[in-house]
Amino acid sequence: MTVLAPARLEVLVEEPSAEAALKALLPKIVPGVAFEIISFNGKDNLLRRLPIRLRDYAYYWAQAGLRIVILLDRDDDDCTALKARLVEIANEAGLPVQAALFRIVIEELEAWFLGDVRALHTAYPRVPSSLGSQEKFRDPEAVPGGAWEGLEHVLRRHGYHKKGLRKVQAAADIAPHMDVENNRSQSFQAFRDGLRRLVKEGN
Repeated sequence: MTVLAPARLEVLVEEPSAEAALKALLPKIVPGVAFEIISFNGKDNLLRRLPIRLRDYAYYWAQAGLRIVILLDRDDDDCTALKARLVEIANEAGLPVQAALFRIVIEELEAWFLGDVRALHTAYPRVPSSLGSQEKFRDPEAVPGGAWEGLEHVLRRHGYHKKGLRKVQAAADIAPHMDVENNRSQSFQAFRDGLRRLVKEGN
């Protein structure tokens, strides 16, 4: 099917922190592409409402130039099974594969932030710029105890978010400083590269 209108994105996310991060990151990853981010009340809420929303997109995505991005945390799900479930929902909705991108954040969004220590240090200067050289933070997807907990520990240790990690605030603080071409998180790299491919040529 021929896309008649310039590409624009509708991005479905499960929580406001992802929305806050993507507001800063999307213009860096796909400059000039219009986008709207729709935040749901958690993963279950997004998945429950997804079939109807994708059926709606299936009617007009080509004429509107829409590309649809669904971004979810893996949590305790099997990554392969979760992605297969998303593809099945899209197929049942009649949404062509080239119209959508499904990406699963392996170790929560905080792994993206730990993947760019320079951005983390810029947002929170008391966090050492050498953090990425510490063994436990070398692989953002494999931080012992989890990326969310690791980021919270680092920030609290250096005098930030003392009452616990405020995820939306952290996303808004860190994401504007991120260098999208240099992030050690493989999950982030997969999202960035997939998004560019989706906008350029369809998934």
